Amino acid sequence: MTEMVYGTVPVRDVEPVLPKWWRTVDKWSLSCVLILFGIGILLGLAASPPLAERNGFQPFYYVQRQAFFGGLALAAMFLTSLMSPLLVRRLAVVGFAVGFVALALLPAFGTDFGKGAVRWYSLGFASLQPSEFLKPGFVVVAAWMMAAAQEINGPPGRLWSFLLAVAIVLMLAFQPDFGQACLVLFGWGVMYFVAGAPMLLLVGMAGLVVLAGTVAYEHSEHFARRIDGFLSPDVDPTTQLGYATNAIQEGGFFGVGVGEGQVKWSLPDAHTDFIIAVAAEEYGLVLVLCIIALYAVVVVRSLVRLMRERDPFIRLAGTGLACMFGVQAMINMGVAVRLLPAKGMTLPFVSYGGSSLIAGGIAVGMLLAFTRARPQGEIGDILRGRLR
Repeated sequence: MTEMVYGTVPVRDVEPVLPKWWRTVDKWSLSCVLILFGIGILLGLAASPPLAERNGFQPFYYVQRQAFFGGLALAAMFLTSLMSPLLVRRLAVVGFAVGFVALALLPAFGTDFGKGAVRWYSLGFASLQPSEFLKPGFVVVAAWMMAAAQEINGPPGRLWSFLLAVAIVLMLAFQPDFGQACLVLFGWGVMYFVAGAPMLLLVGMAGLVVLAGTVAYEHSEHFARRIDGFLSPDVDPTTQLGYATNAIQEGGFFGVGVGEGQVKWSLPDAHTDFIIAVAAEEYGLVLVLCIIALYAVVVVRSLVRLMRERDPFIRLAGTGLACMFGVQAMINMGVAVRLLPAKGMTLPFVSYGGSSLIAGGIAVGMLLAFTRARPQGEIGDILRGRLR
């Protein structure tokens, strides 16, 4: 009688936030990221003391900073993974707007720290690389635009996302930072392909990338020097690539032993861009294969879970984040073994770096939020005719 007079009382979801998060999050991907961070601390203990000694710091100065920034990164990852896709999108829009402005202002207020490329803001106690924070924001914003374009009378989201990608790539190329520019363009291309782009258009875009690379080779001494070094049949043993190649060869299958490696005394970037060379020398191919497997598990499991997702925005954004995460790792390791030209790109969660660690934590947190199990979130229900 009460229900007839006052109506039924709606049933609310009273499950606590943390148990619900633990029940729905991809625990395999989360575990792999935590293991990668642990490996990064382990390799930092081996790779960073020589650099700290040269700079007049305590032996484990860089390890302590990596642990600090890594803690912030893991906290950012956890908090972001708790968010709903809508909240993640709002966060990404704000982050993208701030990162885009910061990237545009780099030529006026940025610094190169003597490395020949203006990529950072000097904060005194640390440095900030805006391109690292711009990448996840751009992926989510571009996915939102592409998903909106699929709606009836939707905006030209694909064109807008392409114009944003071109603007970001041009700003990165003028730093110059061709590695990040290629990564941004790759992330956009993957999402555009998943959104249904014709193959002919993608082939044409690949041709334009080759043309742009040719122009950059002819007009950029920085770019030409790296390409020439990559194409040269002989490796100068006194260069970073030479030291890294020799270290990988010396490591063999099981490595030379913990703390016995020598490459960390020669490489200025042993704790960042060439951390995989330290892993290969001291721990051998075994650890390198484990690291590759950890990245592969995160990417493959994320893509498998996204294949069952109905929402096109979640599917596109998650695919872009997962592929960009995996390709960045591939680029870093590919440079160390001379499969790719030198890019100056970190190994996610393993290399030292405040900006890359925190931005990586935000990106993976977004990916975990998009791949969480949600009711009515699987496209297989539609195919089986079991809509609820």
